[in-house]
Amino acid sequence: MTRPLRKLYVALFLGVLSLLLLWSLRGVLSYQAPNQFSVLDGNLATNFESHYDKQFPIKQLGTNVWAALDYVLFNEGRPGVVIGQHDWLYSAEEFNPVADGRQHQRDNLALIRGVREQLAQRNVRLLLAIVPAKARLYPEYLGDQRISSQRADLYQRFHREVRNADIAAPDLLASLQAEKSRGQLFLRTDTHWTPLGADLVARQLSETVNRSLALNGEPQAFVTEATQQQPLLGDLTSFLPLAPLFERLLPEPDQLQQYQTRAADQAGGADALFADSDIPVALVGTSYSANPNWNFAGALRQHLQRDLSNHAEDGQGPIVPMLKYLQSDEFADAPPQLLIWEFPERYLPMASDLDDFDPDWIAELKNDSRQQRLATTASRCPPYP
Repeated sequence: MTRPLRKLYVALFLGVLSLLLLWSLRGVLSYQAPNQFSVLDGNLATNFESHYDKQFPIKQLGTNVWAALDYVLFNEGRPGVVIGQHDWLYSAEEFNPVADGRQHQRDNLALIRGVREQLAQRNVRLLLAIVPAKARLYPEYLGDQRISSQRADLYQRFHREVRNADIAAPDLLASLQAEKSRGQLFLRTDTHWTPLGADLVARQLSETVNRSLALNGEPQAFVTEATQQQPLLGDLTSFLPLAPLFERLLPEPDQLQQYQTRAADQAGGADALFADSDIPVALVGTSYSANPNWNFAGALRQHLQRDLSNHAEDGQGPIVPMLKYLQSDEFADAPPQLLIWEFPERYLPMASDLDDFDPDWIAELKNDSRQQRLATTASRCPPYP
């Protein structure tokens, strides 16, 4: 910013701050305490807060104004979003370093190896789907934004570690990079992939499975049909609080073509049951797998030609849904033949909230992984093909 522009920004800030102060005093002076109240139980503070909020409608104006100034003058949003070029938005989790990230990475890798051992005890094969960061697949829109050194080679390090642990994990980044000319693979204003990106990943995973594993049951035909196209203002726009006053400054919404997959011998319908009662595949993961907008589970059904049970969850990261599934009655009573674990790379150096799990069990998982790693190193086992 030039010096005059900085002075203008400061003047605008002080001016709006003065207006907000005067308006807030009006709300304070007009307050009348209830006839009966107690200072000790907090009801008076709650009552005052409710009155103050009702008398302070300019709060929305202040939020919108400063969001607009940050967006227009500095090309910035609220913490959590990185603004690229041509209305491309990225999650800040793909860029910023994490405190104690190296330790979290070691812990998560130990849990991944421990999960593999738990599955192996039930004769379940694990296929890890490491979802590359959007910024890694579309660096051409980053402009001057830079990824921290902690995350710069995270995808490659993640792959190297799991391959050394003899865990199957195809290179999805290379596959997606090779198909970028076919269409947009990640949404411009959202963290997630498009249905096309999800379908390409599902196809790559299915090819990996078919080369090394004969799934139980007879192949079953699934068909995927386009349903509707609608504008989608992605999740990353929530870090740009410009609406309603400056809504026109927001990036143009993505155009999301939605799809639905069904068994070929069904009449259709979102609630129809799949015909094959023997489900050899389970899917665990994040909102990349749980959200029906991307139809990832449907694309897997179509390419694998098998039904699957989907245990992915929104907003929990990849670790917690997996641990829940391992402790579920479904896994105990009817373990699948194959488990596909969708795991976005950005979560590897991040801590998960494991307070709902027995710490002794978590420690046992990590300890099992260390013992297996020593055994694998001693036997010089080659990486999984």
